Amino acid sequence: MSTTGSLSTCAYQSRPARQALRTRGVFQHVLKPSLRPTLTRQRLRQVSRQNNTCTCTSVLTAPAQVEQPKQVLQSPWQDSKWTQYKWTVYRGIAYDLTSFIERHPAGNWLINLAIGRDCTALFESYHLRPKVASEQLKRLPVLQGFPVEVVPSSPYPNDSELYNTIRERVRREVFKGQDAKGVHRTGSGKAAVAILGYAAVACGAYLFDTGLTTGFLLGLAGAWIGLTVQHCGNHGAMSTSPVVNKAMGLTDDLIGGSSLMWRYHHQVSHHIHCNDLELDEDVFSAFPFLRFDARMPRKWFHKYQHIYMWVAYPFLQLVFQLGDWQGLLENQTKGTTLHGANAFEKATVVLGKLVHYSIIAVIPAMLHGWPAAALGSAAYMATQGVVLAATFAVSHNVAEAKPLASGSATTSSLLTDYQERDWGVQQVLTSANWGGRIGNFFTGGLNLQIEHHLFPAISFVHYPAIAKIVRDECEKRDIPYAHYDTLPEIVGKFSRYMQQVGLAEQMPLQDGSLLQHTEAQRL
Repeated sequence: MSTTGSLSTCAYQSRPARQALRTRGVFQHVLKPSLRPTLTRQRLRQVSRQNNTCTCTSVLTAPAQVEQPKQVLQSPWQDSKWTQYKWTVYRGIAYDLTSFIERHPAGNWLINLAIGRDCTALFESYHLRPKVASEQLKRLPVLQGFPVEVVPSSPYPNDSELYNTIRERVRREVFKGQDAKGVHRTGSGKAAVAILGYAAVACGAYLFDTGLTTGFLLGLAGAWIGLTVQHCGNHGAMSTSPVVNKAMGLTDDLIGGSSLMWRYHHQVSHHIHCNDLELDEDVFSAFPFLRFDARMPRKWFHKYQHIYMWVAYPFLQLVFQLGDWQGLLENQTKGTTLHGANAFEKATVVLGKLVHYSIIAVIPAMLHGWPAAALGSAAYMATQGVVLAATFAVSHNVAEAKPLASGSATTSSLLTDYQERDWGVQQVLTSANWGGRIGNFFTGGLNLQIEHHLFPAISFVHYPAIAKIVRDECEKRDIPYAHYDTLPEIVGKFSRYMQQVGLAEQMPLQDGSLLQHTEAQRL
């Protein structure tokens, strides 16, 4: 039986194959089927670049009799013929970015994300004037003979009729043609000053009298920076100046995160492939502790996850920090490889952690003793973890944004091969909004998650105006647009969804489920 289906339905044994699937670019071998005796169904992935489709052929076999395919594919990540270039792929053509990186108008950190992968979705979702931007790209050297066929393909946002229509209306009605001057990246400066001002006061109070209360107040500041200042800066949406955006992005390192790891995890994995079981790191990275998708294997304890997750969230910041160190050592997050990260970017991980630990623990211990420092640090981490979880986890983990209901628009979208989905529609269906302008200010636009996913490079102050256009265009096409009036309302929906998915039977293999051993090996 031959079917065209989601890449998440293909079961692979080799880790490099699964990494390639997640746009890591580690495509060292022909994908080989599992040889485990318990596996009766195997899906051999064949990629056809002629029509940009993925065909998964399912065959019932005797696993022990399957012959191992030989290495036949050229690897542009290892072959010296191609490693000498800082290459990227855009719409099936390989370009050399080497001469353009330092001339990139938005700075080198953002364009570094494109190195070593198909950058189509990154490129098209970050530019309001796609034709002008693509013309600049086409002036770069083309790498003739480059093995484009082995590079995991990206979605094509500009092929989405919904996205194109919304984008043109946003340019015309919100920015009135001034986007050419970078107006869409400005407007959040006053918010940044207010947030950083509060953070400075909270930090001073914490160092002066380290304890439970001041740790709580500093934790609020850390969460506020994480939701707004660093988020906007790392998306290049705080200012038209790359220097300002880099500086604001680095505040993530001060609060305990890593701006480098965040850019790859969040922008390359999550934003491009929102709620995709195999490609969105936010979906699979917490498994088996948390089950965010019914296609994942169900464990006995998942029935309680809607309860114990709130006990775990105070430790979320600690989990992030451990993940940052692991990512630095392995040169990859759980969802993508740091192909373009330069030495300075990697140094920010270490330097940022040292500064953070000094502020949170070392200096307070020197001034007030280790017991006070431990109490203050714990209060800081717990507060930040709970606030972040309650404001960003809810946006993609409600029933409307998941393939839980059979026959729903979201289910149909996510069970379609990612190369065939309408990218703009997927962003709408897999996200949910809550609140309005007040929530927008305190979350840096993350409450208007639909608009943020469609336009990550636009300053959050413009999202309320953009939301009216997005909702209008969705209503014209009968596309569900999820919006809740308040944060408590969507948090309640989030908790109920986590209970539902914790109890739900695993979706059948033909409906996009992962095999038990595939999920276990991936971790």
